[in-house]
Amino acid sequence: MPLATLLVSCGGETTGKSMKNVRLVRHGESAANAGAVTLDHASIPLTEKGIEQAKRVAQSVSRAPELIIASPFSRARATARATITIFPDAPSETWPIEEFTYLDPTRCVDTTVGQRKAWVDHYWANADPSYIDGEGAESFLEFVGRARSFLDDLATHPAQDILVFSHGQFLNAVAWLIERKPLQVDAQAMIDWRRYEIDNHVRNCGYVVTRALGDSSWSVSDPVDIDGAVDLNMLQARLRLRIRQKIAGFIAYKRVDSPL
Repeated sequence: MPLATLLVSCGGETTGKSMKNVRLVRHGESAANAGAVTLDHASIPLTEKGIEQAKRVAQSVSRAPELIIASPFSRARATARATITIFPDAPSETWPIEEFTYLDPTRCVDTTVGQRKAWVDHYWANADPSYIDGEGAESFLEFVGRARSFLDDLATHPAQDILVFSHGQFLNAVAWLIERKPLQVDAQAMIDWRRYEIDNHVRNCGYVVTRALGDSSWSVSDPVDIDGAVDLNMLQARLRLRIRQKIAGFIAYKRVDSPL
């Protein structure tokens, strides 16, 4: 399976200002991804395959970024390390862009993804954005708040070429905020995000490209993997979304345009 990466850009082509490019990369394959038992969400290591994926991402970076950002979780930091090794002079920072921890970490000790599936299904079926499962977990509201803050911090940071190493659900929260622009984070928004995440699964070291125009809004581009191939499943999902949005917009326009 070809690898993909996630890129984000922000800038002002329409205002004559320089374009800001931000590449958002999901960590390489982790022990949890491979089905292994794990102790906690933060310390899950990369597999040998994940280490090789991290090296491929590093090799795909053509020039030193002005800033490298990594999640505090070990699998994201290990993925970033391969690129930092190639560009040791590039500034690097740790930002709060860790993965969404919605299950109580204490009950997840020594469990696999498969063993946690029933808890996961119950959490999403409950669709309570303010619910906190236990100490060390966060609510969906807090999770989306972190994604919003991340976009705000990216937009105002002086660096123009940024490389970010994070996690699948966090990256999908960022993309969802850009594409869906939710006015409020309620139960329906939580259900919508879960569907969005399933339809737009970000593979290990997978990416989507986004761009911010002169009005400071962001947009998400079609996903392209490291080898230059389009991820057809994600592309088809995005095309379906765009068609639904165009139809909804046309219906709204006709309602406004129609005489009373």
